[in-house]
Amino acid sequence: MSAELKRIRTFAVAWLLMLPALLLLGPGEASAQQKHKYFFKPPPGSTKFTQTHLMDVGDVPAHQVRIAQVQSKYGDDAPAFDGVKVREIRSVLVSDYVAGTGNAFVHVVRTLENGDKMYSRADIMARTTIGADGARSTSFTSVERLNGGTGKFKGIRGTLWTTGFSDMKAGTSGTQTEGEYWFEQ
Repeated sequence: MSAELKRIRTFAVAWLLMLPALLLLGPGEASAQQKHKYFFKPPPGSTKFTQTHLMDVGDVPAHQVRIAQVQSKYGDDAPAFDGVKVREIRSVLVSDYVAGTGNAFVHVVRTLENGDKMYSRADIMARTTIGADGARSTSFTSVERLNGGTGKFKGIRGTLWTTGFSDMKAGTSGTQTEGEYWFEQ
């Protein structure tokens, strides 16, 4: 028997042995908790880059590492979690792009109207294209994991998916975020 067939057989046997245990355990604790839907599309101009530091890598043209701070402030049009509005979001972003295309990760701190904070981390994939007119357009997709907070939001967990665009030169971005969250007991 070839090494590849042995590996496939071992994998299949392992799954067959684990399946009864997984069925006996049933759904996890998180599935028993009430999940809340989330959707938000920020108004234009609510988000800006407040600090940006760029470093050229030097291996290929236009390869840059960026460290940036992004700030979003909201009024009455603020997003809300469990009925509590978000007043400010501060994010620290680290990106590794070649000509505006690549990946990044972001640490996010949301400050809510009651003073509580929420913490999360997002992974971003970005793609920059150049149009027929020579204009650069960057689009991105991110997956954000809510991983706790303070006060009422200590046990918040969830996943948010964001799609959007960013203009680093102008310092603006536009997004649409949706997902779900719940509270661990």
